[in-house]
Amino acid sequence: MNKILYLLLTCWLIACAEQPENVTAKNELPPMYPDYTDITIPKNIAPLNFLLRGDFEGVQVTATCGDEMMEVNTRGHRVQFDIDDWKDLLAASAGKRIDVTVTAKTGGKWYAYRSFTWLVTNDTVDPYLTYRLIEPDYEVWHNLTIRERCVETFDERVISDYNLVENRCMNCHIYGSQDPNLSMMYVRGEGGGAILNRDGKLSKLGIKTDGMVSGSVYYAFSPDGRFITFSTNIIIPGFHSMPKKRLEVFDTKSDVYVADLEKNLILDCPLLCDSTVLETFPVFSPDGKSIYYCASDAAPLQKNDIQGLQYSLVRIAFDPTTGTFGEKVDTIFPQQSTLKTQNPTFNTQNSVCHPKVSPDGRYLLYTVAHYGTFPIWHTESDQQLMDLQTGAIDTLAVVNSAKSDTYHSWSSNSRWFVFASKRDDGLYGKPYFCYIDREGKAHKPFVLPQEHPDFYDNCLKSFNVPELGRGPLPFDAMDVSRAMKQESINFHR
Repeated sequence: MNKILYLLLTCWLIACAEQPENVTAKNELPPMYPDYTDITIPKNIAPLNFLLRGDFEGVQVTATCGDEMMEVNTRGHRVQFDIDDWKDLLAASAGKRIDVTVTAKTGGKWYAYRSFTWLVTNDTVDPYLTYRLIEPDYEVWHNLTIRERCVETFDERVISDYNLVENRCMNCHIYGSQDPNLSMMYVRGEGGGAILNRDGKLSKLGIKTDGMVSGSVYYAFSPDGRFITFSTNIIIPGFHSMPKKRLEVFDTKSDVYVADLEKNLILDCPLLCDSTVLETFPVFSPDGKSIYYCASDAAPLQKNDIQGLQYSLVRIAFDPTTGTFGEKVDTIFPQQSTLKTQNPTFNTQNSVCHPKVSPDGRYLLYTVAHYGTFPIWHTESDQQLMDLQTGAIDTLAVVNSAKSDTYHSWSSNSRWFVFASKRDDGLYGKPYFCYIDREGKAHKPFVLPQEHPDFYDNCLKSFNVPELGRGPLPFDAMDVSRAMKQESINFHR
């Protein structure tokens, strides 16, 4: 629908909206989608527009905090807040609770649903989010893009388009310390490479040397931006014979390295390139002195036992001044007390992937699944939060769902993380935000708000690998297209 026509229709619906009368109280929450009931939100989030599931003829929403009030009346079942009124309410409610009441007309009668709250925290979330929009299928993609969204508004733009990079598949975009002036994405295929952004200047890097099983696949920056740690992976897809399971993806070979971006030098370590071990998903600690990654015994591959691939979360020391590695690998998770699982069909520990350390160094967030490191089709995949000071593990019951919850990213203040969840239908991933308060308690997550309340009902793409950034990126899709035509900057050992 044309945007101007949509706005005119919205104004007409508001003008024709009725005022509730002869209201009957209902002791239940409104059937709203997305579920924005009893959540914690940052004071800089965009309006939480929503709709009511069912046949509704009108809706009134009243949001109050002390003397501040915002009221919306609309015809039909969709609710959209005026963005200026919304910002005024959140600014006045920072650090406080907003009480929300939804009154709706159905079958010619008005009903007032049980009230709920929005706790508005002064801890803001980083204002920009990048993600890859991709069909949630197997080996085919169409109109693949990587996009940047301002979470304070509904502004979105394309930062990489597969039509402009010769229809190549694009790996997801990551930041260095949530800094928009330091980021990287990977364009796959012949002639591809890692596209490095430094202050808006884009370079194409060929991060591969003889003896490596592949180019860089999963990667992360050191805190000063001089190094990246990355894995090289030979990835095999396969289909399950069981109808309840979809695609399985696993590594047959994988190693971990560090690249010095100043010297175009690749640093290796025998402990990270062991042919009997599969190593993947490396990330630096916030002080740059450790590398966390996931490792599994490769022996089950010889027996075609994919379920036997149980990855542990491990750590090795790294000296950024000399570019040297430690002499031993420490296992962080699982420890002996966590080797048993509640699922009776598995007699070994859960498998770990996607470790991410909070910028303040306090917490380690990771995903667990029954086996392997490709959890997006594993309905049992959940997130866990480890306190690195105490070793305590929070299984995040308030955060996880009965579907896949994976691929998380921290906000720069360590108070928020965003993750991809398939909790709605098990098929399409959507970005959810979760608040971690100063006591380390996780709060109920909420999905990224959209301008049109029925957006997610009509969107046929998954939001893949959401990453938070502190500001807008200084490049666009045309800049990436031009960078792809550059000669690659090669690396050596």
